Formats: sequence, structure tokens, C-alpha cells
Amino acid sequence: MDGRRWQVFEKRRPGAVLFDRDGTLIRDVPYNGDPAKVEPMPGAVEAVSRLRRADVPVAVVTNQSGVAKGLLTPDEMDQVNARVEELLGPFDAWAICVHDDTDGCTCRKPAPGLVIRAAAVLDVSPRECVVVGDIGRDMEAARAAGARGILVPTEVTREEEIRDAPEVAGNLLDAVDRVLSDLDGPVAAAGASTWARALGWSRW
Repeated sequence: MDGRRWQVFEKRRPGAVLFDRDGTLIRDVPYNGDPAKVEPMPGAVEAVSRLRRADVPVAVVTNQSGVAKGLLTPDEMDQVNARVEELLGPFDAWAICVHDDTDGCTCRKPAPGLVIRAAAVLDVSPRECVVVGDIGRDMEAARAAGARGILVPTEVTREEEIRDAPEVAGNLLDAVDRVLSDLDGPVAAAGASTWARALGWSRW
């Protein structure tokens, strides 16, 4: 696959589905600290509900660098997340990175830290998780953690991100159908990366 190191895993019931927040579950309002501006993406309510009905844990893995930049406070971020749960229902875990790109953290996507952290909270292996997101950073974080990645493109998704994605779904409902039915082709996921080996799942 264009020289990329992907390892094909046997499809099986996922341990959890980890959603990106902005642009995936809700409309992307840059650095939003206003709960009134939270609007679910098309199909988000039903997609998450289907997973809950199937007893598949659901979590959110999200970069929120606006906190580090001083563009919103942690309290404002929490209020927005609370509104997300009011509209979409409660999530089993939240993994949030409040750092900026220059902070050199191991959690900000495309690093795998958020995926590893959410998996640890849910007591599953990252390899049993599916990461659903709208940009290449989400897919790279999934790859680095050894998780399955499904890209749901939006108008801001770049062509090269779609081309390089291990798996592409037309919308959130399509992504969830793929997770629950496993009727599509082989899953492209990453082998154990240097990121995952360095962090170690037990450290979260």
C-alpha cells in the first residue's frame, strides 16, 4: 500500500469505538467554548446509539489545543463536552489533549496517547479499538496505537488524507455499520509502532 507499513488483522467484535469530537461527532467550530454552538454531525446520534444498543463501549479522543493557546478555559471546554453528552448521550470515556503542537506531548494526535489512554480506561487493548475520525491525524493516531482506523471525510478532509486512509466510510452510519457487520474487506491497521512500544499501554 504505497510503501506504508500496514498489518492486516482478522475482523472481530471491537472492544470499543473511539470517536474524534470536532468534525466527526459535532460540527467543527474552531476553539469553541460555547455550548450553544454544539451541533451534532449528520447521523451522529443514531450512530452512537447503535453501538450502545450493541453493547460496544464508546469514547471520545479529542485534541483541544485552544486551552493551551488561551482561547478557551478548561471550564468552557468541560461545558462544551457536557453539551455533547446532552445531545449524544453519555460516553464511557473521554481522553482529551489540551496541549499545543509545540508542547511535545505524547497524547496530541497524531501521537497515539489518547487512543492508548481511552483503551486503558475501558480496560481493552488498543488493538481491539476502532478509531473514527475526519482527518489524517486521527488515522495516524490509530495506526500508531495499533487500532483500526476509519476515516469519515468532510469538506475539510484533504485528498491525500482520504487516499492514505486505511479505510474510508461515506458517513458515520456507514462507519458504524462496518464496525458491527464486518462485511467489508480486510482491515488495514498498524503493526506495533515505536510510539506504542515506548509508551506502553499500562502507563496510562
